[in-house]
Amino acid sequence: MLVGRSRRPSRDAVQTPAIPLFWRLFVPNACVLAVACVVLIVEPADGRIVALVGGLTIMLAVNLLLMRRAFSPLTRLMATMNRVDPLRPGERVPVLGPPSEVTVLATEFNAMLDRIETERRDSAHRMTVAEDSERRRLATELHDEIGQTLTALVLQISRIKVKGGSPADLDEALATAEAALEDVRRIARRLRPEVLDELGLTAALTTLCNRLSSQTGLVIHRALPESPPPLTSDEQLVVYRIVQESLTNVVRHAEASEARVTLRAGEEGIEVEVVDDGRGLPADGVPLEGGIRSMRERALLIGADLTWTTSPSGGTMIRLRIPARIAQA
Repeated sequence: MLVGRSRRPSRDAVQTPAIPLFWRLFVPNACVLAVACVVLIVEPADGRIVALVGGLTIMLAVNLLLMRRAFSPLTRLMATMNRVDPLRPGERVPVLGPPSEVTVLATEFNAMLDRIETERRDSAHRMTVAEDSERRRLATELHDEIGQTLTALVLQISRIKVKGGSPADLDEALATAEAALEDVRRIARRLRPEVLDELGLTAALTTLCNRLSSQTGLVIHRALPESPPPLTSDEQLVVYRIVQESLTNVVRHAEASEARVTLRAGEEGIEVEVVDDGRGLPADGVPLEGGIRSMRERALLIGADLTWTTSPSGGTMIRLRIPARIAQA
């Protein structure tokens, strides 16, 4: 359950102003012309009242036609914005008429739709590729590791059944079964850390840091609260995966000897930092791909903000901010 998250207003809540922009511009303009006409009627210029009224009528009609033509792209833009459906791409605002602020607005709106649809297609493609890759990896592990282990267990049990088993045979079969169980648990931990659900985010991050330190030799300092911060299950998983990916990048690319993981909660929200003492960011910037793109997309899923900068020590700082409107219970 995502609590405290800002909701997108419904179309019923976002209502069109009582007086459209066209009439708010036309009516004052017409009033000025009418007042001018009244003044001339009260103080007629050589008695040409009919000519003045006729001139006023012509000016209002021309003003009406010109303004309606000028604002018609804005009307089309509003209609298109109401029709746009992310699941049915391709809807665009027709840009007609001479260049103006309104036609520029319509053009920029179309460009924004292009960017959104392109990013949506790319995200869907990456998600599909990632899912297929994960499924192939799991299938390979199940076949090559657990499948072979269970096959060996079946053969051992069959031999014990046919020939009778000694205590050594039973111990061997038990060890094979325990190995298969450990393989299942290892795969399950890759899908979602058990400790995250059982003990909370602080314990899960502590376990992650200890395991990486023992496996890689990287010294990881921790500044974690004793009790888990007020985050939902999905938000905790995003924080865990971003810290995991950040530390993995430190091990693979940073050439660092130490790293620090900080998690703090305040009035403005929850902030997570992963800082290392490695070689820092490349001079030409970090391309938005691979692990960085994956972390950024995870952050967007919960409405958080992810940044990566050079730390004061010269290494890299990954910072995740979850605003209070999302994080608060």
